[in-house]
Amino acid sequence: MPSFVRPRIRSLPSSARRLAFRLMAMLALSVGMLGGGAAHAQGADVPTAWRLLDYVAVDYAGAVADGKVKSASEYAEMREFGASISERIAALPPSSAKGGLVAGAARLRSLIAAKGQPEDVAWLAHGLAADLLKAYPIPLAPARAPDLSRGATLFAQNCASCHGMNGDGRGADAAKLATPPIAFADIGRARQRSPFALYQVILQGIDGTAMQSFGSLPSDDRWALAFYAGRFAFTDAMATVGERIWKGDASVRARVPDLTTLAGLTPQALAGQFGQPEADAVIAYLRRHPEAVTQPAAGSLTVARAKLAQSVAAYRAGDRLTARELALSAYLDGFEPIEPTLTARDATLMGHIEGAMGEFRAAIQQGRPADELATRVQVLNGLFDDADAALSPDAASSASTFLGAFTILLREGLEALLIVVAMIAFLRKGDRTDALPYVHGGWIGALLAGGATWAVATYAIGISGASRELTEGFGSLLAAVVLLSVGIWMHGKAQADQWQRYIRERMSHALSRQSSWFLFGLAFVVVYREVFETILFYAALWTQGNGGMLLAGAGSAIALLGLIAWAMLRYSRDLPIAKFFTYSAWLMAALTVVLAGKGVAALQEAGIIDIAPLAGGLRISMLGIFPTWQSVAAQLAMLVAVAAGFTLNRRRAVATAR
Repeated sequence: MPSFVRPRIRSLPSSARRLAFRLMAMLALSVGMLGGGAAHAQGADVPTAWRLLDYVAVDYAGAVADGKVKSASEYAEMREFGASISERIAALPPSSAKGGLVAGAARLRSLIAAKGQPEDVAWLAHGLAADLLKAYPIPLAPARAPDLSRGATLFAQNCASCHGMNGDGRGADAAKLATPPIAFADIGRARQRSPFALYQVILQGIDGTAMQSFGSLPSDDRWALAFYAGRFAFTDAMATVGERIWKGDASVRARVPDLTTLAGLTPQALAGQFGQPEADAVIAYLRRHPEAVTQPAAGSLTVARAKLAQSVAAYRAGDRLTARELALSAYLDGFEPIEPTLTARDATLMGHIEGAMGEFRAAIQQGRPADELATRVQVLNGLFDDADAALSPDAASSASTFLGAFTILLREGLEALLIVVAMIAFLRKGDRTDALPYVHGGWIGALLAGGATWAVATYAIGISGASRELTEGFGSLLAAVVLLSVGIWMHGKAQADQWQRYIRERMSHALSRQSSWFLFGLAFVVVYREVFETILFYAALWTQGNGGMLLAGAGSAIALLGLIAWAMLRYSRDLPIAKFFTYSAWLMAALTVVLAGKGVAALQEAGIIDIAPLAGGLRISMLGIFPTWQSVAAQLAMLVAVAAGFTLNRRRAVATAR
């Protein structure tokens, strides 16, 4: 409609204004059919009919409730719009779907006339709008990610005077308008509106209101304005949570693969798959950062593939350092964030990929031919294809979630449980229950610290792949060194006379404060390391849905761990003191070797320690066995240290006996 006509029409009374708009629309339709044919009719009527359907779906609830008219003027407008929708759809060019659309428009018009329930009208109108666009496609998305800073400028210049700078509908000129301006900050309304719906209003205006058309703006500006106006109802806090969900959940990214989907997506529609709070959070993030759907998310195999390809290119160009950094980034930024989810789905495949990526980095270090590196990347891409299939939303099941949650907690919790229970049993054997609070304080503190870690990783900042591997690596090595000394000490007290002498000399006095805090620190370190790793796995599983099965798996694992702890404590009471110390010493020695292997492997994955693959080596991650010379050497070093310590203990025992 020409801009010089609109102000004059707005000055008319409301009934005359509606009539004028209808006459103008009919005139435009007639001219279009005479001069432009079907193509022009489609271009003019489809977006208008779609906009009217969207308007009815959202605003009908303000006109009718429980079969009664709430607002006579609003209800009259709804009936008018229903008739206009029928007329516009009937005027569309022939199509195989046109008959269904005409019938749907008639049902909508009848439902409005019968004062049907708002939810029924909304459901029918939204469905009809979706079918309309399928039958008569029109551009739905911006050509590029909208510029939100440009949107802010345009909003301040053209919209804030009515809609308010915060989108609350309380601008300086709002009180002067017969029809109140839309409150973009109304979350109930915003959940039903897509950026495309806002774009259509910006393009065509709203007949019978002060909302004029901004069709003179370039398309990019209109999209920028639509996305900016669509963010008011969703807070920055929501966006922070949404960023975590978006980057951590492949199924969400699969649901919004491109700008076209994002432009036509409402929070209400997304909530049908992920829940309203999660949908609101994701929409809050994406409407602030629409460029996110055009970029591969961190923690995706797309990132891993791209980085590996860049690594080979840099290597061919002779830049080995850059090639190595890109290969490490492919693991830390691409693969490592999805490793917990893949482990829960297919631990064997995860091990193959992890090993192959390590061997690729080792090949760079060794200066292998570029063609060999390219071949390794081809193999990895094949493994990534298998991982894509394993990580697809369809691959998630209740059984896999339960088993993943159960095995992860059982595996991660068993190491910490064995150490803590051995400490508790030791103190009980020595009648030093006064030191038990330090041990309990250590593992309880680790659980609380784990909860804080989860909260920080979820709501404040993300934990990078390198940080995860460094935490696991250094935590494992620290625990291994401490357990080595404890194991050798326990072995030295395995002789009954040695124990009795120790009781007389040391345990007759209360443990010193330093010794008690040592027990606290040991319990904290070994438990926090396992809690940290478990949190990463569970966070990945939680985003897949099936939360009930995850909790069931966790509960089952906790029950089994509790049974193991009870059995250890129960039967350790009946063990002779010498056997207790002997068994405990060997347990500590075994865990020392396991943790040494795990610690070195984690630091290799973080790029701190080089990788030298061991041909034909085994990979048994539960035992800390990895096919690299460095991890095997660390375990051998621990075995030598354990053997030396135990041998020295035996010699001392023989010398004492003599």
